[in-house]
Amino acid sequence: MDQIKIGKFIASCRKEGHMTQADLAEKLGISDRAVSKWETGRSMPDSGIMLELCALLHINVNELLSGERIMTESYDKRVEENLLAMRREIEDRDKRMLRLEMWLTVPTIVVGIILIVLAVLLAMPMWLRVALVTFTVAMVVVVGFVAVGIEQNAGYYECECCHHRYVPTYREVILAPHRGRDRYMRCPKCGKRCWQKKVLTAEDSDL
Repeated sequence: MDQIKIGKFIASCRKEGHMTQADLAEKLGISDRAVSKWETGRSMPDSGIMLELCALLHINVNELLSGERIMTESYDKRVEENLLAMRREIEDRDKRMLRLEMWLTVPTIVVGIILIVLAVLLAMPMWLRVALVTFTVAMVVVVGFVAVGIEQNAGYYECECCHHRYVPTYREVILAPHRGRDRYMRCPKCGKRCWQKKVLTAEDSDL
């Protein structure tokens, strides 16, 4: 989706409705700075207020995402294009989240190993040794919990038995045995416990 085009369209519709950025922001319960960011293409309206925004601008969501008024004959085609564009953006976001997970976990593990080795090999007071080990363990645990949260929210898990794709709860993911990003969990559809593979899309795996 072209955020610049969408931003200009929002500004145009707002002016047609004889509203200032402050007027629109007040009706939506947000800051006029947020409206300014939309109109300059620096951000997109949150999905939670899209319907209300469209009602105020007298447009529909498909027109908002297209950044222009849509003729009836081309409406269905534009709906499909916008859905595909949104799906690509979600997949790209999930890929970035999984890369972030790697950038968090790998350096943390490396640093943790180094600190443990130093605590064991270097001559130091016992209290300092204990403090260093405690700090290292706490750091690894905290980063581990954060990494699991990132992984749980990025994409889906696919059941190895029935191939159903779903998003489990954080508790299910963190308590499940794992190998890499795969988790051994109960599938909510078939009810079987088996390995659930991490995938990015609702239909086709691209991991």
